[in-house]
Amino acid sequence: MPPSRAAASQPRPRRRVAAGLDAKDHRTGLRNLERRLFLRSSLSLGAVALLSGCNLQDGDTVDKVLWAMSRWNDRVQAWLFDPARLAPTYTAADITNPFPFNAFYPIDDVPDVDPSDFRLQVSGRVESKRPWSLADLRTLPQTSQITRHVCIEGWSAIGEWGGVPFRTFLERIGADLTARYVGFKCADRYYTSLDMPTALHPQTQLTLDFGRAVLPAEYGFPLKLRVPTKLGFKNPKYIAEIFVTNDYPGGYWEDQGYNWFSGL
Repeated sequence: MPPSRAAASQPRPRRRVAAGLDAKDHRTGLRNLERRLFLRSSLSLGAVALLSGCNLQDGDTVDKVLWAMSRWNDRVQAWLFDPARLAPTYTAADITNPFPFNAFYPIDDVPDVDPSDFRLQVSGRVESKRPWSLADLRTLPQTSQITRHVCIEGWSAIGEWGGVPFRTFLERIGADLTARYVGFKCADRYYTSLDMPTALHPQTQLTLDFGRAVLPAEYGFPLKLRVPTKLGFKNPKYIAEIFVTNDYPGGYWEDQGYNWFSGL
């Protein structure tokens, strides 16, 4: 979930060097890889270089440059994203206990959601906009994963999560899978969004359970999204509405300057 301090369009598939290529082709592949790594490492240097020509007292100019660099960083990360690459998984012995609570408010302020009244709202570019109860969601295929949550504050923790593969849910509601974004509105006023390729990733999960029990309130009851290929603040808790759109939805922390893509 989001940290307490400040941390795409459709991605292009990553090119692989096939077996049996000659030495020249291997050298070309290495040069391409080195170029991609250089682009990633040079983003912050580019921002500094651009800012060197600005009047640092001109807040609007600085903000525009930083936002432009952030959006460029998003595009590069999306280009490097491999929708078939899985995040590492772990064993039950690796689980962090206790798993930490993290939000932009203290634990005493977590939303109190009545499960009998809960209905997940669906909107945007979808064929079926009927609300979903928790019982409805549990009729869909379920899966579990033991993956690492990585917080932008510098800590990480491993947990076991159970729920519906998010792609399965999107397909069930007839979502436009060619749309650019999936957005989330939450009961704690949080909001965020994902690129569609990440939403369709096989490990992205609409989570109902933690540690083989119903998701506790401190971890997002009644519903959260588990995205092990993203930083923690891209894993919304207390989800109340999901929408599919081609219009950039932003996010709670993203609108305050965090990189939107924020992949691992």
